[in-house]
Amino acid sequence: MIERVHVIGSGRVGSAVSARLSERGVVVDEDDPDVVLLCVPDTAISDASRCLTPGRAWVGHVSGATPLAALEPHERRFSLHPLQTFDRSGDPSQFDGAWAAITGDDGEALAVARGLAGTLGLQPFELADRDRTLYHAGAVFASNYLVTLQRAAVRLGVPAEGLVPLMRGTIDHGFDLTGPIARGDWATVEAHKQAIRAKHPELENLYETLAGATVALV
Repeated sequence: MIERVHVIGSGRVGSAVSARLSERGVVVDEDDPDVVLLCVPDTAISDASRCLTPGRAWVGHVSGATPLAALEPHERRFSLHPLQTFDRSGDPSQFDGAWAAITGDDGEALAVARGLAGTLGLQPFELADRDRTLYHAGAVFASNYLVTLQRAAVRLGVPAEGLVPLMRGTIDHGFDLTGPIARGDWATVEAHKQAIRAKHPELENLYETLAGATVALV
C-alpha cells in the first residue's frame, strides 16, 4: 500500500504526478515516504539517486530509456514510464487512458510499480530492462516525429487546423493506410517528389524515406 510519496522534480511529469497523487489521497511529502519518485531529466537521475540515503523506501524513475542501474546504490528500485506527452499545466487528467511501461528487478518491485501506475490512472505493462532503449525509440517515432510530420505538412501548404481531424481520422480508422501508395499509384508518388524537389528540396529525403518505409512496413 503506497500511502506517502516523495516526488523529486516539478516539471511537466513531476507536477502532474504530484497533483494526481494528492487527488487520490496519497500524501506527497519527503518525510519517511514509501516511494521516492525521481521526475528529473534523464541526465540527472544518477546524481539524484546517489544523493538519497538508502532506506525502506522504494526508489523509482519515470524515464523511458534509462536503465535501472542509474538508480544505484538502491536495491529497492523500479521504473515507471508514462507512455504519454505532458504539457506544463500539471493537470492530472493527462494520465487518464494512458499506458505505462514498468520495470523492476523482481516481482516485488514490479508490484510496487504496478500499484503506483494504478494510483496514477495508468494501464501498466511490463518491460524488460534490456529493451528500454528500443521501446523508447518506438515511443519517439509515435510522438516526437508526429510533430515533425505536422511541421512538414504545413510547410507544404496544408492548413495546420485541417491536419488535426485528418490525423485523428487516421487513428479512429485503425491506422488503415489510404492514399497513393495503398493504391499503387506510383505516378502520383513521383509527382509528389518532383513538386517537393522544386519547392522544398529540404523535405525530399524525408518524403522518400517515409515512402520507402511505408512500402516495407504496411
